[in-house]
Amino acid sequence: MKNISWLVVFILMLTLGLAPFVPEPHIWEKLKMLSAGELRAGIDVFDLFMHGAPFLLAGAKLVEQFTRPTN
Repeated sequence: MKNISWLVVFILMLTLGLAPFVPEPHIWEKLKMLSAGELRAGIDVFDLFMHGAPFLLAGAKLVEQFTRPTN
């Protein structure tokens, strides 16, 4: 993961993570469905993982950055 730059991660978060922007970001819609217990259809679960992947990548990159031993 250290080979993926932060710029690429931010671009992924802003594009894939938040698209479509209108009327609300898709990830936000899917998280609301998840919290309401309405996330049942397979396509909705796939959408949650697809639009959430850039945020998971950012989290994993942060964990790696702070747990990597310094030389």
